[in-house]
Amino acid sequence: MKLLKTYEEYLVKLFLKQLLIVILIFTSLTFILNILEEIKFFNELNMGLYYPILFTFLNLPSVLFEIFPFIILIATQLFFIHLYSKDEILLLKNYGVKNSDIIKNISLVTLIFGIFLIFGFHSLSSNLKHNYLSFKNNFTTDKKYLAVINENGLWIRDESEKTVSIINAEKIENNFLEDVSISQMDNEYRLIKTLIADRVDISNKNWTIKKAKVFEIDGKNFEQDNIIFESNFDINKINSLFSNLSSLNIFQLRSQYYDYKSLGYSTLEIESQFNKLISLPVYLVIMILIASILMLNVKFNKSKIFSVIIGVLMSVIVYYINYFFNIMGINERLSILMSIWFPLSILGLISFIGLVKINEK
Repeated sequence: MKLLKTYEEYLVKLFLKQLLIVILIFTSLTFILNILEEIKFFNELNMGLYYPILFTFLNLPSVLFEIFPFIILIATQLFFIHLYSKDEILLLKNYGVKNSDIIKNISLVTLIFGIFLIFGFHSLSSNLKHNYLSFKNNFTTDKKYLAVINENGLWIRDESEKTVSIINAEKIENNFLEDVSISQMDNEYRLIKTLIADRVDISNKNWTIKKAKVFEIDGKNFEQDNIIFESNFDINKINSLFSNLSSLNIFQLRSQYYDYKSLGYSTLEIESQFNKLISLPVYLVIMILIASILMLNVKFNKSKIFSVIIGVLMSVIVYYINYFFNIMGINERLSILMSIWFPLSILGLISFIGLVKINEK
């Protein structure tokens, strides 16, 4: 029993050590690539290195979170390379430790690690991503144009040279806002007039208001047809504003889901993001199984670098399979549940088939 506990502790520590090494390597590479992009962005604004470094650190955890399946796969490969290079895998077999026992231990650790990623690391990374997007908005030409969805519908702050408009709509349907109120103010935020309409066409930036009730500041009110309202928004721009869901943690995604649903806004991307999050531990375990099967079947007279390259290529293939099914779900060719869980189920089934004779390797 003591030997059993000792080998399990050793395997877990070795795996975590390899995982930490790979995380540090990917963190360094990601930092270098991101800071180059940020330097290019802020160089056009004639600013120093402070902001590129700050924004790189804010964005770094979110990027790392997306590539954790790759990190897990490579860490698993390095883990087995260490066992083979030190002949420790033969020593373990001599003491009755099977290959399946090794895989079971590191899979359990990865499952726990995946749960931590969802509720711990992702909460941090999404918060930093939110700050990253909010702060960077102050350095873009669109910083005057803000939009948010909450339980009271869609709110837009739309600023031009002479006026500031606060727009509220209860619902979005196709290219139309429904139950719309538009409060127009001057640059000193003094109210000029308010427009109320049942339906507004926002297919382009010249909004068409068929029938509007107009309330002016001097007390006059009347109805007016075919008003052209010049905006900085159209349906495409509004859609793009809410496309970055990596700045929301799992609890915020659920809240946003109900807000979008009450507004009539498409919830498909939120459902997809939510399911991708909760499926992450399963995804990571599958990557463990794929890497383990590959490394236990490879002949170690071949290059170790070759084995790692094959593993990386396989992880890229798995990524694009998941990406393809995800797009199918968002485009409503498949249900969201099937688009996320079906490819994982197939990969899991293939992996378990590969484990059938794993103890004979």
